[in-house]
Amino acid sequence: MQSLLASHQHIAGLLLQAVRTCVWLAILVAVFAPLEHFFAVRPAKTFHKGWATNLGWYFVNSLVPIFLLGPPVALIAVIIHAVLPASLTGAAASLPLWARMIAAMVVGEIGFYWGHRWSHEIPLLWRFHAVHHSAEHINFLVNTRAHPVDMVFTRLCGLTLLYATGLASPVGPNPTLIPALVLLIGALWSFFIHANLRWRLGPLEEVLSSPAFHHWHHTRDDHRDHNYSAMLPVMDRVFGTFYLPREWPEAYGTDTPVPDGLIGQLLDPLAPSLKARDVGRGISSSTR
Repeated sequence: MQSLLASHQHIAGLLLQAVRTCVWLAILVAVFAPLEHFFAVRPAKTFHKGWATNLGWYFVNSLVPIFLLGPPVALIAVIIHAVLPASLTGAAASLPLWARMIAAMVVGEIGFYWGHRWSHEIPLLWRFHAVHHSAEHINFLVNTRAHPVDMVFTRLCGLTLLYATGLASPVGPNPTLIPALVLLIGALWSFFIHANLRWRLGPLEEVLSSPAFHHWHHTRDDHRDHNYSAMLPVMDRVFGTFYLPREWPEAYGTDTPVPDGLIGQLLDPLAPSLKARDVGRGISSSTR
């Protein structure tokens, strides 16, 4: 009886998450569709090439990473809390929530930056990350056009630093609040910087990433090894990967072969074929 009840609760939880995912999609479309129509970098049809794949990835990555991310994050949090001294992991506990959140956004960004950069520089990781760069038209839904393995890896890089610095803790009240807020704010901003919007932030582009900043990261030419930051371009300044001219990129995409459909993009990186390994080794010269 208890197992049946648990099963029903699990199904109800999935249905609730599915409803939330649809509500969020409606909000995102209501916000970005008019903006991308009136302020587009390049006008595009509503049903452009790849729109269905982007939509499919939106639902996959709104539902699947919840289950993939939870167990490793919990394990990392417990290990860090057990191994590192309390003087380090507990140092941030006395800070007010607003101060912890500001620090968490900065510290998390360091981890996200390096997770993203490694996804370009390490052939095995690039096989998964190439899915994200396969989009030849950039709009807000490209944000979720990502293999779950790629998405989980990058998030783990940022969350590990949060737990290591004590800005997030597996114990105490609301242990998931800081990580959840960091991921939520980052996700919302990421929809913005992927949007097909001809918006510049002026001097603020040195502080906050903009569509222009991130569009250059998606360009097909040799500037893809720049602009890894999701929110704070200062990371690219510090690590020597900042690139932001006044003009906009001419073309987006990748020379790495990536299947067009959702199923192919999901399965292809998982096959350790010789072709995939050869493609991965060539990214430094042909796709970055």
